Amino acid sequence: MAWCPDTVIGYAFCLCQWMFCPEKRLMRCLVLAILIALSAQARADECEQLPPPSVVIKRFDEGVALNKQYGYKTLTTLGAKLARPGNQVLGLTRGNAVVQFSMSAQSVIDRTGRWECFSPQLTLSYGFSPMTVFVANEFPEGSCAYKEIYEHELRHVKAYQEHMVGIEKALQETLSSRFATGGPWRGPVGQKRALLQQELDERWARYVEREIARVEVAQALIDTPEEYARVANSCDGEIKRRIQ
Repeated sequence: MAWCPDTVIGYAFCLCQWMFCPEKRLMRCLVLAILIALSAQARADECEQLPPPSVVIKRFDEGVALNKQYGYKTLTTLGAKLARPGNQVLGLTRGNAVVQFSMSAQSVIDRTGRWECFSPQLTLSYGFSPMTVFVANEFPEGSCAYKEIYEHELRHVKAYQEHMVGIEKALQETLSSRFATGGPWRGPVGQKRALLQQELDERWARYVEREIARVEVAQALIDTPEEYARVANSCDGEIKRRIQ
């Protein structure tokens, strides 16, 4: 077979001429080659017209609920894992960490129905939902003791919120480098989608959860022995009197 140009049209024309066409049918071969090339180009263009893969990061931005239903003994039980041994819990901030991946994808399936190219559009929603501040009901709202306890808990709320903002850039960069580089994904119909969902569930959701859990380092720096003593001894002994 003679040398053929390195193009779809050139190769198809050359193949047609070599296999089927005497010289008088060169024009028919040329037409056939053009049709073959246009068909292949159309299928390729369909995939390239898909939007590029993307990753969008969303933080939950919810208000903080206030709960004054429980006494300090109940709060001490609820916060046993976080409190220093021997300390009574007068206030508590609890956040339910949530990590949610959602995926949408436009796709093109070939004529055989066996192969597809698709472009995953991923959205990660993360944060604390809900977040609740508890203040023991032994301390009526408006009292000096209530104010001290509540303001201490607001420091925990701020630490949670700042940590969520602080990890957003790293989450965006890490997930984008994995999922939003290059063009559409290609493979057997449904296979890549299933593998992608499995990877999100088994690897990346856990990765985000670990990043969120790092906030406990900042929280521990708030609950120092000195801070416990300051709150307990504030308001001219009001707090100690109410829990005796």
